[in-house]
Parts: sequence; C-alpha cells; structure tokens
Amino acid sequence: MESNRLFHKFPMPNWVNNANLRTGGVYLSGAMFSLGFFLFLDAAVFSHSALNGSTIHITFVDWIPLICSTLGMTVINSIEKSRLNSDSFSYSGNGVAWKARLVLFLGFALIAGGLAGSVCVLVLNFIVEEAGGGLCGWGLRMCWGMRW
Repeated sequence: MESNRLFHKFPMPNWVNNANLRTGGVYLSGAMFSLGFFLFLDAAVFSHSALNGSTIHITFVDWIPLICSTLGMTVINSIEKSRLNSDSFSYSGNGVAWKARLVLFLGFALIAGGLAGSVCVLVLNFIVEEAGGGLCGWGLRMCWGMRW
C-alpha cells in the first residue's frame, strides 16, 4: 500500500529533528526579536532628538506593528505544547485542543499583521515619501531591526 503523502516520498534528514537545533533556533529567534525591539526604540528616540535634521518623526502609528508583534509573541509563548497535541480531560474538560489551536492561530495572525504593518510603514513613510539620505536605512532599521 503506497502512501501519497509528501514526506513519505521526500523524507526529512535526521539532523532536522534535533532537540539542540530546535533549542538553538528558539534562542536565536528570541535574540533577533529583542535586537529588532532595541533598534526600533533606538530609531524612535533618535527621531525626536536634536540630531535628527528631518521632518520625519515616529508617531504612534509606527508603534502599532511592534505592539502587534509583541502581543503575538506573548500569546504564542504562553501556550503549552501538550495542549495542542490531543484533547485530554485532564485540562478542565474536553475540547481544549481546538481552543488552544485557535489562540495559537490568533497569535500567528498578530505576528503576521505586525510584519505586514512594519513593511507598510517602511514603504509609506520612507520609500514613497522619498525620505532621502540615511532615513531610508533608518526605516529599514525600524522594519527589520538591522543597521544598514
């Protein structure tokens, strides 16, 4: 009996299912998120300083993607993995798995909304308006948390 599933035809390598690699990925993603958070705060403080010679400043609308991403990360990290795997009666009744999956989906939706919002802020505030000079790089720092 032949299965038509994708991963039966193309099996994953053994090194992909490594617990140390997964743990390292979790720490790396947390470090990247905190670096992006810090660089956004750096850009927000610099936009209101006397050294900023432009008319572009960070307003509350620019903070909304950061707030959405932070709430999404908080929601996703607050769900236990055991609640997603199976419906068990030990977690105060039945139907817990679909509720946890729904909350997990909402967390991922918040993160996706934060990413889409940060790209929109980058395009509308720094690329379409032609901020010029180093401010486009400043917008990239806000969007992706990198120094360009």
